[in-house]
Amino acid sequence: MERVTAAEAKAAVTTAALSATGSHTLDFADRLREAADLLHAQGANPYRVAAYRKAADTISRLPADEIVGLVDREGVDGLDRLPHVGRGIATAIIEMVRTGHWSQLERLRGTADPVALFTVVPGLGHRLAERIHEELHLDTLEGLELAAHDGRLENVPGVGPRRAAAIRANLHAMLVRGRDVGMAPPAALGPVPAVGALLAIDRQYREQAAAGTLPTIAPIRFNPAQEAWLPVLHAERDGWQFTALFSNTAQAHQLKRTRDWVRIFHYDSENSEGQHTVVTETHGPLAGRRVVRGRETECRAHYA
Repeated sequence: MERVTAAEAKAAVTTAALSATGSHTLDFADRLREAADLLHAQGANPYRVAAYRKAADTISRLPADEIVGLVDREGVDGLDRLPHVGRGIATAIIEMVRTGHWSQLERLRGTADPVALFTVVPGLGHRLAERIHEELHLDTLEGLELAAHDGRLENVPGVGPRRAAAIRANLHAMLVRGRDVGMAPPAALGPVPAVGALLAIDRQYREQAAAGTLPTIAPIRFNPAQEAWLPVLHAERDGWQFTALFSNTAQAHQLKRTRDWVRIFHYDSENSEGQHTVVTETHGPLAGRRVVRGRETECRAHYA
């Protein structure tokens, strides 16, 4: 396997940043405002909408090259010190700078293409990025980074421990999370919603989707007619903000699980993002029940 050196990774990150901030190709404030407008139209929490609008006002007062320079010098910590820009929005801006993408906005638009997003990571070609997306049901660079830390990524065919380590290092360089390599991995950096909350959101989403009471978006993938068929739920529970959508992956379509697999994205008070997938278990003691993938032990305790 060809290894990617630290110098090559840094060069790739710099190239991505320069490309992303080229003339008329990226306006950070406009993207934040668009996310706020879409969240408002889709019925999200008004405080979350307001957070994006206030951050957009702050960012709009700074030139794009100043934002890029701040990211390069100080990462999340530098952005976090700006008025109304918390760590979650800071991480979103870093994603825009480093990759030219903002996965959360693309998901709200219905234009998310996680495969294209993953290919900006040095060492990930299109075929391997597609395999990772299908095997692990990931849509964000943060989710990919977590999988690189917790062992799931290296188990994807074609990855292995050495490539997973290289991807992990490259993601760290790209996202500039403001932590040392020797610190705890992402899974240990903060709490996640209880499985009971995730299962409740899953149930609410599927019930409202079946009743036709949710706003819908037109996903760009596997939707040649560009029909607005994908329901989206924004909800709050147990102090968490949630966004839920049916899985629109090739595997979900092949297995006819597009109305069964539910992806739930969760946000804390700083809009820091995580995600889980909820499915109907097909075997074992939880067969027939809704299960949060990767947290089956907790689900058994929940149902018991």
